[in-house]
Amino acid sequence: MSKPHGRRPPPSGRTNLASCIVATIFLIFVVIVALIVYFTVFKPKEPKIAVNAVQLPSFAISNGTANFTFSQYVAVRNPNKASFSHYDSTLQLIYSGNQVGFMFIPAGKIEAGQTQYMAATFAVQSFPVADQRAMGVEMGTGTGMSPGTGTGMLPGTGTGMVPGTGTGMVPGTGTGMVPGTGTGMVPGMLPGMGTGTGMGSTFTGGGANGYRVGPTMEIESKMEMVGRVRVLHVFTHHVNARAACKVAVAVSDGSVLGFHC
Repeated sequence: MSKPHGRRPPPSGRTNLASCIVATIFLIFVVIVALIVYFTVFKPKEPKIAVNAVQLPSFAISNGTANFTFSQYVAVRNPNKASFSHYDSTLQLIYSGNQVGFMFIPAGKIEAGQTQYMAATFAVQSFPVADQRAMGVEMGTGTGMSPGTGTGMLPGTGTGMVPGTGTGMVPGTGTGMVPGTGTGMVPGMLPGMGTGTGMGSTFTGGGANGYRVGPTMEIESKMEMVGRVRVLHVFTHHVNARAACKVAVAVSDGSVLGFHC
């Protein structure tokens, strides 16, 4: 005769508690790992905008009014592990606190880790240029970086680091360290250091001693890219990137002297 099988005793309360603790620890571990991966790998980052060049393909100024075409070349890098879809992106041009140019950037997509090169060109509406004399950049007046009369860094008449008339460290008439006539660091009656305020000189050919000197104006470009990054094709995050540059332009011919972003 076979003996009847007895019923298995129900699990004790301690066993249930241990199982719950193990499951809870495992879930906490999974959540921590997921957060670490998210914040180190998949956390959305803003795209990086690098301005490579700025040009004015056409430029004209008449009766104190400027009219030109503006071109800006940029490289946009997407540092995310997911594609960046951009829309409602804009580029605007500011002069003396007023908007003088504007354009929408067509929508597009930049794949994960890729860099996209863009070129934006648009015509700028005519606007009055500030009085050149008020800008203090005409040759012969003021203090700064262009030749003229006063104190500066290019030939003129006054006090500087190149001989003129006054006090210096090399021969001249007056007070100095070696007898002679003049002021500066080289003997003789050479001009002082020049005049003008700001970036009045273009260091590309023409003019005296290879300098082309003239008045300048400063414009500012502001680029904004708005879009979204979809992480793991599930989570969508809105991101935007901005780049602002100040551009120095020679009023005489519209050549770009330099820009800083």
